[in-house]
Amino acid sequence: MTTLGLRSPWHFRDSLERAPLDADTRRAYASRVRVFLAWLDAADLAGADPLGDAHGRDFAVRDYKTHLKTVAKRKANTVNAHLAALDHFYSHRGLGPVQVRRDTPPKLAPQALDARQQRRFLHAVEVRRLARDRAIGRLLFYSGLRVAELVALDVTDVPLSARKGKVIVRNGKGETSREVPLLDATVREAVKEWKTERSEWPGAGGPALFLNRYRGGRPWARAVDQLLDEFATEADLVDEGGTPTASAHTLRHTFATNLLRQGVDIVVVAELMGHARLDTTRRYTCPPTAIWRPRSPSSPPTSKQPGARSLPSGIFPKPLPQSRERCVGRGHAAYRGEVVRAAWTA
Repeated sequence: MTTLGLRSPWHFRDSLERAPLDADTRRAYASRVRVFLAWLDAADLAGADPLGDAHGRDFAVRDYKTHLKTVAKRKANTVNAHLAALDHFYSHRGLGPVQVRRDTPPKLAPQALDARQQRRFLHAVEVRRLARDRAIGRLLFYSGLRVAELVALDVTDVPLSARKGKVIVRNGKGETSREVPLLDATVREAVKEWKTERSEWPGAGGPALFLNRYRGGRPWARAVDQLLDEFATEADLVDEGGTPTASAHTLRHTFATNLLRQGVDIVVVAELMGHARLDTTRRYTCPPTAIWRPRSPSSPPTSKQPGARSLPSGIFPKPLPQSRERCVGRGHAAYRGEVVRAAWTA
């Protein structure tokens, strides 16, 4: 049994603080590497040093991948997330990324809420007493923001007018920025009500849009997760064990799924989601795991179609361009501008 596992995480954590990664990724990488090193100490592998030799590295990581799949029963995406953390760890040690094949996850759309579940969730949001909670619930549902992006918003990042509004994400995942139009009137009204009530909260003089109820300042991401758990429980969105199933990720997946099923171009959806790769967005066009399926990609269900379930109204008040062919010769930027203008003039 080695002792390297006991001291390596501290050096690695120092390097993570200097890496161009967001805070959530740093925490996830540190946790996954710590679990790997604990497993490595217990495994007591024979052969080349797994922390100092490239062949020993790959031998150990292949065994660890097998452990994750067969003993820990981790899914393909989780296994690949651990391998990504180990890539960073071994690059920090000067050995380079691990040479271990990634798992291929099944081509299924991420889990999203169906139409009935969406209505139950929005009702649970609407009956909350605090304007802050109503604004958080609706903003996550109608913008597809990550929790870290939500808590980082300043008051000036959500400009509103009578008929339009937007969210400006200034430092999203991968240090990217984007703008998401707020096309639903109820989310604009919820944010407007919160901005009015916010002036009476501790820390109202600061820039943060959302505030902690007691100490002022930005709420912790975990506090937002707990609020979403409350929404899910009140909406009866729980699994057989009673665990809430409407997380921020679920709302984000629901946002993307709704857009694609309303015919919004996949390139525009990728920009609104902040996806660096179009393949990430394309997953939402695969067979769903727990959501209803429209008759065809270009024909979302409506109440006039037999057996169809309608989407909550107001996500896109007016029909948007159905494909990029409408902007042939004008380029992607012109196309995106047409989509946003069509949405904002609704």
